[in-house]
Amino acid sequence: MTERDYIVDFLDMMVAERGVSVNTVAAYRRDLEQLEEYTTKQLYEVNEADIKAFVAWLNYNKHYAARSVARKISTLRDFYKFLYSEKIIKYNPTAYITLPKAEKPLPKFLTVTEMKKMIEEAQKITDFRMQRIAVMMELMYACGLRVSELVELSENAINYDKKQIFIHGKGNKERIVPVAASAVSAVLTYLNFRADFIRGNRKSIWLFPSKSSKSGHITRSAFFKDLKKIALLAGISPTKVSPHVLRHSFATHLLQGEADLRSVQKMLGHADITTTEIYTHIMSEELMEKVIKNHPLSKQ
Repeated sequence: MTERDYIVDFLDMMVAERGVSVNTVAAYRRDLEQLEEYTTKQLYEVNEADIKAFVAWLNYNKHYAARSVARKISTLRDFYKFLYSEKIIKYNPTAYITLPKAEKPLPKFLTVTEMKKMIEEAQKITDFRMQRIAVMMELMYACGLRVSELVELSENAINYDKKQIFIHGKGNKERIVPVAASAVSAVLTYLNFRADFIRGNRKSIWLFPSKSSKSGHITRSAFFKDLKKIALLAGISPTKVSPHVLRHSFATHLLQGEADLRSVQKMLGHADITTTEIYTHIMSEELMEKVIKNHPLSKQ
């Protein structure tokens, strides 16, 4: 049998036994043909060193993204497992080839100016809905709340004297986070609008009540929609804005202000600090600027 016969048999097996799609078969074929073009050997003669060299070539010569390289390695793994199971080869050259780690996308965040602009635009409109969204934005930005934590805040979640907020977080974990004085003041002003809104109705236990939702409090989707509207009013592209972007902005601006990572972890409610480490690129950029600005050698 020729090398091409082995590829055809492998692809037939993937369709018959695993039910892969036509597009997946085409992708497998392209990946195997690419290895064919790269190596001077027959595919069944390729060894582990050849596979590693091919992966390095994909990374450094072809500049493929980690996800694309991982997919090609998966194809080769399946192909050589097939050849090994059919006793065409005596050992699998991909057995110890590891998949590259996919790069984590950097968190998106707004500038301090953009955050202030959005809050100010909402505050200008003195109806309950806009006052509610203004305070919600300020609390999310001041405390790094998750959107589910924000919409489910109880009426008595804030200790106004101690400037602290009690959060019932993910996995039923509770935490207390300090609240900026400006955010506390904003909430106190908002409470007058809230009192008018619920007057004549059953007393609401929620800090951000809603008359239309079954839960009795504003929903995540309603908050998301209002956030997009405020972005437009502030002259910011709605595609840049989401509840999670506000949370990212909180963490990013804290680290830019030289807060330590462990404190940010606690305020965000991350169980593992590795989750918080997605923000370390901010620290790296800040440190680089400080080195360039302050190190004696940089001034020579």
